[in-house]
Amino acid sequence: MGEFKNLTVISHPLIQHKLRYIRDKKTSKRDFKELVDEVAMLMAYEITKDFPLRKVKIKTPICEMEAHEVSGKKVVLVPILRAGLGMVEGVLKLMPSARVGHIGLYRDHETLQPVQYYFKVPQNCEKRDFILIDPMLATGGSAIAAAQMLKDKGAESIKFMSLIAAPEGVRAFCTAHPDIKVYTAALDEKLNELGYIVPGLGDAGDRLFGTK
Repeated sequence: MGEFKNLTVISHPLIQHKLRYIRDKKTSKRDFKELVDEVAMLMAYEITKDFPLRKVKIKTPICEMEAHEVSGKKVVLVPILRAGLGMVEGVLKLMPSARVGHIGLYRDHETLQPVQYYFKVPQNCEKRDFILIDPMLATGGSAIAAAQMLKDKGAESIKFMSLIAAPEGVRAFCTAHPDIKVYTAALDEKLNELGYIVPGLGDAGDRLFGTK
């Protein structure tokens, strides 16, 4: 853990409990999807805890008071298609006004390199806080490419969230983007010879959408 200065592993008991069922190959597609949604929502509490606040005056049914509301840049959630879509709704439950961009990347299973096929985010990227989302940080190739695409559009504030990560992927991502904080629910052991996280949870996209 000390090697990765900008990595935060969110070890809340409820997240770890739900992650146990997400990993289990016996968990049904329906339950898997619901659990991913729930963990994403719980992780969003940690990821947003440094959002700035401002004081506002309101009237309760009893009296006037000073309350707080979130200030700062507008938030954009950017799932890496397709698996990242499974985490978006959970985060939106906390931030329903957040905008949603999309980055389409897939990993070539022979070269393990990311291939882009779609990119759409709101304009004025420099004025927005981006949360880049992908359930798996494996080799790091797709996440690195997606983050660079956002930077090329002018994004200055980016965070990355995943369910599980491999040390190889975290190392590669932090080397390529040392200015981006990485949040995950688990730092796993390693990658296998096929580039899958061990022990991992299998292919998140296939399990979310029932395509295998």
